Amino acid sequence: MSRPPRNAYPGGYFHVGTRGNNKQVIYLDGTDRYWFLEMLGKAVVRYEWSVYSYCLMTNHYHAVVHIPEGGLSEGMCELNGGYARWSNMRHGRCDHLFGRRFSSREITTEEYLLETCRYVVLNPVRAGLAKRPEEWIWSSHRACAGLEYPLPWFKPKTLLQLFSQRPQQAVAQYRRFVENALVEEGLVPVPVTEDEVAR
Repeated sequence: MSRPPRNAYPGGYFHVGTRGNNKQVIYLDGTDRYWFLEMLGKAVVRYEWSVYSYCLMTNHYHAVVHIPEGGLSEGMCELNGGYARWSNMRHGRCDHLFGRRFSSREITTEEYLLETCRYVVLNPVRAGLAKRPEEWIWSSHRACAGLEYPLPWFKPKTLLQLFSQRPQQAVAQYRRFVENALVEEGLVPVPVTEDEVAR
């Protein structure tokens, strides 16, 4: 039976990701994660994607992308295939690294886009890998929160301008947006003050 076609039209926004085969770990160390991000960056540049949010977990990853010119399936195939081959060679494996083909969910509203970006960067906290999202260095959160310089292919302004056209205000509002979810979900005991969010 043939696979149903994806609705990955040019100009669309999508929440994409892939899980390890049998839910197995796909990143064994920081070197694996570093090279995966390098390969993601090549796909972003080649297919002219805009990445709004990303996060590398242990056995899967998430990314929120806008594809002005299309190329979602092609780019994801190159990313997953290239990383799987590199990882298998590095670790002396020969079996499938990833399980099913990549998942993609269409994003059709700005509200859903923001919620999805927040969901992505809070994954490590929900999974118990970090107490706060800024502790997890393998996501877009630290760059968007103004805590580190972004990777060359990742442009935090893409997401931050949805909060405000003023850079400092945009960062503060983004951080408050993420903090609110931490409080609402009981992932932190008390809300932070306005001064702490603005730092």
